[in-house]
Amino acid sequence: MARRSILGGLAALVLLAAAAHAEELSIVSGATGVDLEILRQQLDRFERYSGNKVRIVPRPSSPADQFADYRRWLSDPGADIDVYAMDNTWASQLADRLADLTGATADVVAVHFPVTIRAQTVDGRLMALPFFAEAPVLYYRKDLLDRYGFKPPATWAELTATAKAVMDRERAAGNTAMWGYVFQGAPYEGLTANALEWIASNGGGLIVDPDGTVTVDNPRAAGILELARSWIGAIAPPDVLSFTEEESRAVWQAGNAVFMRNWPYAYALGNANDSPIRNRFDIAPLPSGEGGRSAATLGGWALALSKNSTQREAATALIRYLAAPEQQAYRALRAADLPTLPLLYDDKDIAEEQPAMLKWKPVVEGAILRPAAVTASKYDEVSKEFWTAVHETLSGRGSAARNLSALKERLERLRGPAW
Repeated sequence: MARRSILGGLAALVLLAAAAHAEELSIVSGATGVDLEILRQQLDRFERYSGNKVRIVPRPSSPADQFADYRRWLSDPGADIDVYAMDNTWASQLADRLADLTGATADVVAVHFPVTIRAQTVDGRLMALPFFAEAPVLYYRKDLLDRYGFKPPATWAELTATAKAVMDRERAAGNTAMWGYVFQGAPYEGLTANALEWIASNGGGLIVDPDGTVTVDNPRAAGILELARSWIGAIAPPDVLSFTEEESRAVWQAGNAVFMRNWPYAYALGNANDSPIRNRFDIAPLPSGEGGRSAATLGGWALALSKNSTQREAATALIRYLAAPEQQAYRALRAADLPTLPLLYDDKDIAEEQPAMLKWKPVVEGAILRPAAVTASKYDEVSKEFWTAVHETLSGRGSAARNLSALKERLERLRGPAW
């Protein structure tokens, strides 16, 4: 099949690039569990291919701690780390400390989803090569919707009505713990992703547009945030304002929510042998707003090369190897990681082993980007200002219109003459 011919070509390139002499490389990546095991297996193969040795530097479990360590290590010329596995928004923030991969990957970027390449491109330079993708979907209790004669909602307004109707009927039937919708409402990056989806799907823009213009203060953005505020205590539990992914999943997987917004990892856990909702749920694209388009925030990881690496040729070969179809297929089969390569969604082995993955293809393909590339090193501050304004709105502290107006002023000051 086509995938095999691509694999052969990329494997040959890896060998040619790395075979000149053996190197000792280091990569900072997966910290625990199956991710670390799979990476080690992949690195063992690379070592056999190339003759090079690769050491894994575990990263802290907290994303904030990870990013802080990355910033510190990349600022230290003596840090002995060549390759960094980057969260989707990090490479753009650390671009001045990373090597430009544009030339070294020019022959392979076309096989990735374009959106995953755009996410790692800053001022025309590719700062990291996509490794695997993540994109959120709407999880729904198929058994409950079937029981009460509802379909998966196509719009946020439909979700609001359906969630309330099913929740009320379930509570009347004795399940007093049932809620209509759970999502990530705590003041952190997860709320940025959720709220960006609401706003973009309602035609309210992307917070900061690709040309650097702050566009978040508009009636469509305010309108959808007011709808989201109406959920709190009505179809979403009041403490959803402190929920991250795992708190949302805990309520959902206990059988106490009709709908949930979450990432792919929750699918396998929901269908685990000991899960109360095993085989009782399905997934659909996130609803649209008045803008008429479902919007899912792109997540995932990419591989970047430190400017401080003294072994750039071998390290680049490692990046190309781990991002190549064969290794992305390996991760898809063993960890259900979403490939950044469209061709793998047509792979027979993956389709048989991970049938739900096909539903994620259009979600990844049409995903939206947080404004990390355009705001670069200031993205963390932009995101914090945004999630704070949204959280204030959801908490009932000020109207969406007032909070977004104040947010625009803060972002304009943060931008200054340019990002």
